[in-house]
Amino acid sequence: MTQIRHTPIAPTRTHRLASGGVIDAHRHDDHQIVYAGRGVVAVATSAGSWVAPGDRAIWVPAGTVHAHQAHGELDLHLVGLPATDNPLGLDVPTVLAVGPLLRELIIAYTHAPDDDSPERSRLRAVLLDQLRACPQQALHLPTPASPPLRALFEILQADPADNRTLAELGREVGASGRTLSRLFRSDLGMTFPQWRTQLRLQHALVLLAEKESVTTVAHRCGWSSASAFIAVFRRTFGHTPGSHPAD
Repeated sequence: MTQIRHTPIAPTRTHRLASGGVIDAHRHDDHQIVYAGRGVVAVATSAGSWVAPGDRAIWVPAGTVHAHQAHGELDLHLVGLPATDNPLGLDVPTVLAVGPLLRELIIAYTHAPDDDSPERSRLRAVLLDQLRACPQQALHLPTPASPPLRALFEILQADPADNRTLAELGREVGASGRTLSRLFRSDLGMTFPQWRTQLRLQHALVLLAEKESVTTVAHRCGWSSASAFIAVFRRTFGHTPGSHPAD
């Protein structure tokens, strides 16, 4: 059994990871903001996974067991906050939109000397103010618990471009399409098409961080064309994958 590391104080620092690098499962008694200044960071918990490019950050509540993985060369900026400081009142991991000002505040704060200087206190106060106004993003891919959904998850995780219907997939995992559809709603709180789109978008972010072309990403993630992929990506992230901020 893998021992989960417990670090009571969540560090505030910048950490560089090569593509594919990981920080193993651990937990803090503090909250933590996880931000990729370069590359894409994935955060995994027992409840699911979250993937964030350079215009998103991930809020990890105090006590949450989580692991990090780098996609592309990663500049990982970590901001620890005491459990009493929860500007958004969030008790579950959440993806947050990061605008230009918040981005610069996170980068500056994680590079500044860790002291009690008035300058650092002012920087922290502005950072918290920006967090309070930070929009939340529905980019969570919940991990299925029931055996048929877990089997389906493994199939589509291995090949996001698998375009079989739920009924067709059901025949492989030993459950009817109707049963699977009910399980998606009751266990994961979303429909199968919504869940599959989230899965494909997460894979797309990873492939873009690894410098794959938009056309290749669209094909490998199951979209019928690059234009169809671009439309979904723009609707979700507010910009095209060609301007994806992973660098």
